Amino acid sequence: MTELTQIVPALPPEINGLGDFALTLAQQLKQDWSLSTQFVVTNPNWVGNSQSGSPPSRRLAQRSAADFLAAVPDNRPLILNYEGYGYAQRGWPQWLYRALYRWRQRSPQPLLTIFHEVYPYHAKPPWTSSFWLSPLQRQLAAKLLRLSDHALTSKQSYATLLRRLAPDHSTPIGCLPIFSNVGEPKTLPPHGQRCRRLIVFGHPNSRRLAYQRDRPLLERTCQALAITEICDVGVPINLSRAPIAGVVPQVYGVLPAPALSALLLDAIAGFISFIAPDYLAKSGVFAAYAAHGLTPILSACQAEPADGLVPGHHYWLAGAADATLTTAEATAIARTAHTWYQSHCLPIYAQAIAVRLGFGTAETSCKTF
Repeated sequence: MTELTQIVPALPPEINGLGDFALTLAQQLKQDWSLSTQFVVTNPNWVGNSQSGSPPSRRLAQRSAADFLAAVPDNRPLILNYEGYGYAQRGWPQWLYRALYRWRQRSPQPLLTIFHEVYPYHAKPPWTSSFWLSPLQRQLAAKLLRLSDHALTSKQSYATLLRRLAPDHSTPIGCLPIFSNVGEPKTLPPHGQRCRRLIVFGHPNSRRLAYQRDRPLLERTCQALAITEICDVGVPINLSRAPIAGVVPQVYGVLPAPALSALLLDAIAGFISFIAPDYLAKSGVFAAYAAHGLTPILSACQAEPADGLVPGHHYWLAGAADATLTTAEATAIARTAHTWYQSHCLPIYAQAIAVRLGFGTAETSCKTF
């Protein structure tokens, strides 16, 4: 079995979407392509899982080029899961670039960088570090792209941004929305035969917004779909037990992927606050809803098409002034979102990775910029 290395900030049991992504990808690469993954975890404070079956991993004692080079073999392909703030407190991991630069000097193996983020390009106030570090973050992203044999990202706007950052370099930049970290059911029960269940899943901050700022929109959704059960899933928050449209939310906490998948598979809708519509292609929550055939409900009031996703066709905007939703419309949206998801499901994503590392010749629906 061929071996490769993945670089990550952290892995489970730490609750970390990027770590879940990397672990799920590794399992699929092993199943479909006989590619075995060793992880290098760069957070010195990460505590691994000693249970049998945990993925092979090495943790850096400190974030330095020397520790990196001691941990990363130079005879295996390398995947970097990049998100600046995962590797440095202020999102500028210059140490990581130095380490990769030296690794490239001594290794003939391919480097594939998955840009989960490029840099935080939304304007920040001058009194924040993001304002002053933004030029350095952009520069570092461009340097990482130039080091890479291939790059992959989840949003077309990210791919375009990367190309603009390094217009003089020809590194192929692929674009594939991310997959579900909590399973991909082979068959889906009909929408009309499911429980009238709505899921609120994701980061604690996003779920707080759903129950506080967006409570009227949550009520509107529950009324439109005749919801009888609201399930709150994720790191526990101080959730009010006050009924929403007559329904008291049930707190499930953090669920293992199989249990969450089963819960999603018998639900009709999933609610999303915080995530902007043009960021859905990089949202693991949206991917989970789409993979399980739920109707994704966004709290946003307006949106433009992005990454093949169209408001009213792939998700419903509960915040729109004229928002109305029938059961038939919800079913159609769920079906369309699931069809969109199938074009970049986990096996297809793993294939795109394997091909770019030189282990296959079949092409996928991955767009290249």
